[in-house]
Amino acid sequence: MGRGIQAMARLSLRPGLVFAVLIAAAVLSGCGGGSGSSPPPPPPTAGNELAVTVDRGIDGAAFNSLFASVTVCVPGTTNCQTVDHVLVDTGSYGLRLAASALGSAVSLPAVANALGAPVAECAHFAGGYAWGSVRRADVKLSGETAANLPVQIVADPVAPYGNVPAACSSTGADFGVSLGAKGILGVGVFNQDCPACTTSAAPGVYFACTSVGCFSTPLAQGSQVANPVPAFAVNNNGVVVVLPEVPRGGAATLSGSLIFGIGTQPNNQLGSATVYTTDSQGNFTTTYKGTTVSSFLDTGSNGIFFSDPSIPQCSGVFCPQVPLTLTAVNTSSTGVAGTVSFTIESIQSIGSGMAAAHIGGDAGLGRIFDWGLPFFFGRKVFVAVTGASTPKGAGPYWAY
Repeated sequence: MGRGIQAMARLSLRPGLVFAVLIAAAVLSGCGGGSGSSPPPPPPTAGNELAVTVDRGIDGAAFNSLFASVTVCVPGTTNCQTVDHVLVDTGSYGLRLAASALGSAVSLPAVANALGAPVAECAHFAGGYAWGSVRRADVKLSGETAANLPVQIVADPVAPYGNVPAACSSTGADFGVSLGAKGILGVGVFNQDCPACTTSAAPGVYFACTSVGCFSTPLAQGSQVANPVPAFAVNNNGVVVVLPEVPRGGAATLSGSLIFGIGTQPNNQLGSATVYTTDSQGNFTTTYKGTTVSSFLDTGSNGIFFSDPSIPQCSGVFCPQVPLTLTAVNTSSTGVAGTVSFTIESIQSIGSGMAAAHIGGDAGLGRIFDWGLPFFFGRKVFVAVTGASTPKGAGPYWAY
């Protein structure tokens, strides 16, 4: 990662459209100090509530990155390990942990394909990939447990997973070696990350590994890396992201909650929230300055990313001379519409803050409007899982 303002690829799986964006925190290096250390997140107040934190991350370079701690156990045992600084991502589906974050004592069993060969995954991203084994774990998030869940262990050095096949490595850079976090917790609107892989090896996502190499393979839905929320016994129809407001200029750190379930407990009621149902890709639409594009809400993107040539940029990051108050209209797949007012300020106005609510850029996404983490500040945002029943209809939908 070079110094200065830049836009970078960031891990985020989306069905049919696999990409993400990240503003490098190195841009802030001249604007304030600070190390990678941070105070521990506050304890959850309910069994379905997981503490989340925005801080500098594991290397001191994180910016607008939402982290949580995740506990994984060998299935059916008390042999467990808690992994901190796992990125919370409403734009992907499934738990992915860096192999380096797991101790050797927690040896998770391998997932196999229909022929009994151990399976690895090539998780595709814009211009790159993350390679690693698929294993099973009991995943514990606060008081909720997803038992025997398939997860990805990124950069797993254990044979036969160590050698990345050319069908994966040829897709770009290996993002798995520089996650910037100890893992990714994907809690978006879908259950699995590759529905097409159940009948076809063509997507090149799952691979059967033997002593002679790894080869693309179909994989049953129940063996694919999966969103842990639908696997909970209760509170399993979605999540709620609750974060406080952030003033102009940013905040040094931030604490909030990831609440499991929608309309299942006193702390996850929809109230007056407006529901925005999605299309088959998990998107609604956003109309901005007369142009309508596909859009989504993504805690894993650390800015609001959209195209507007009229706003000055600093290497892909907006840097207007004065803060701009803008509006856009979000419209659901069923025609429900609502206006969003948002502000864009210059990245150069952010001091030592690691949480900034008014940051965005044009990352070359084309006809896409990415409502990243700044959209979530000061809001209670609901993410309903596909097919799940909620008090305001079945998922998939976003609501706020």
